[in-house]
Parts: sequence; C-alpha cells; structure tokens
Amino acid sequence: MEKLTIIKIGGNVVDDENQLHDFLYKLSQLSGSIILVHGGGKLATQLAEKMNIPVHMIEGRRITDAETLKIATMVYAGYINKNIVALLQKFKRNALGLSGADGNCILATKRKHASIDYGFVGDVTYINTDLFVNLLNSHITPVMCAITHTGEGQLLNTNADTIVAAIAIALSKKYDVTLTYCFEKSGVLADVSDDTSVIEHIHFEKYIALKKEGNINSGMIPKLDNAFEAINQGVTSVIIGHAQDIHELGKPQAHKGTRLSR
Repeated sequence: MEKLTIIKIGGNVVDDENQLHDFLYKLSQLSGSIILVHGGGKLATQLAEKMNIPVHMIEGRRITDAETLKIATMVYAGYINKNIVALLQKFKRNALGLSGADGNCILATKRKHASIDYGFVGDVTYINTDLFVNLLNSHITPVMCAITHTGEGQLLNTNADTIVAAIAIALSKKYDVTLTYCFEKSGVLADVSDDTSVIEHIHFEKYIALKKEGNINSGMIPKLDNAFEAINQGVTSVIIGHAQDIHELGKPQAHKGTRLSR
C-alpha cells in the first residue's frame, strides 16, 4: 500500500509565528502524501475577549454557543487555515485549506451529554475518503481545520485530535498510514516538568498502567486515547513528538518522540 502521513499540529505551535514557520518549512520537505490537521490556538479566545463574548470551559473543553461558533469559524477556517496554506505555497508544497463542510469532507453530529450542554460541538460521523484520495492523487496537501458540519446547514466545532484520528482510521483502508501528533513537547513525558524524560515506546498495556499510576499528564490522555483507538482500527503507526522534529519523527535511528503500538 502507498504510504500516507497524517499530521496534527497543536495550537501552541500555531500561536508562535517562528515555530509555525519552521514546522511548515520542514513539513514541506517531506516526501510522499501528507494531510495536515491544525488546532486553533489562543487566537479565538483572544478575539472573543476583545468582542466581550464570554469563554466557557468545562473539563478543559470549550463550550461553543452560537457567538463562539462564529468566532471559531472565522479564526480556524479563516485566518489560521489560510495562513498555513499560504506558507506551504511559499515553500512550494501545493495545499488546499478545508473545513469539514468543504467538499462534504467531514460530517458530524451535535454532541449529546447527559448533564453538560456543549453547544455547537460536534462528534465525527463520516469522512469523505474519496475526496481526500482525489486530492492526494492530484499532489495536493489537504489542510484541515477543526470545523465540521451536520449536512443540514449547521457548522460545528470539533476537537482537532478527534478529527485527525478519524481521518487516519478512514484512510487506513486505502493507505499505509502513519499518524503523527506534533506539539511543543518532545513526546509523552515521564515527568511533565522535564522535556528530556521522553518515553520512547508505549504499548497499550503500558499505557493503561501509566494511567493507573498517575504518570500520564491529564492533558495528554485524550490524545493518547484517540491515538490507541486509531491503532486498534488499522492505522499502522502513531508517533507523538515535538513540531521542530517533524523531519526526524519516525526514523528509528533519530530516537525522537514517542512511538505507540498495540
């Protein structure tokens, strides 16, 4: 099967102009087909504050009311997405910025919860694999933001880690997929205060043990849950590491990042 690299870039890197520039330059030098999914960073929160729109968070997740959804769409599907695409074009990698509504590429349903109203937050139900295959065959790099749609005219704000895992699972039926999470840390850390304490390899049983022992940072758990779900559903390899190491992640001799396996 043809190899495909699907990459998620975290919001803290998106927020840093120099880090983002460096990451996208290195990404543009990679060979083969790539899909890039990006987070939102702090810009949506900053813009909401300037417009006096309250920001509500529950358990680290943004509550998305109608006004917040407008802000998220403007920032994620607008400025951030097109800025990334423009930089990739600068580095001679042809890219196309997309939300889930574009080309009907990602459908979602409004999240239902027994006790929490998340507002216009979506959970992915469908990935348009044919669209992604056609773009990749045309040597275009899709750049996905975290906005999906219901198919009935409603946009939804959807977690980017969830989106990238869903895309990886769907396309693993057609490609040999490596899923890579890039952010501002060097990998999964044994000590969150020590960026050199990277755990080089985690299999599922070890992950469960680390969680029980409280040795996994709580913010990393949703990412790892998505990653292991992807592995269990056919994704060949999952790697978590620093954005500046994107050109070395996955190379055994480089000893960069954390590799996950069954």
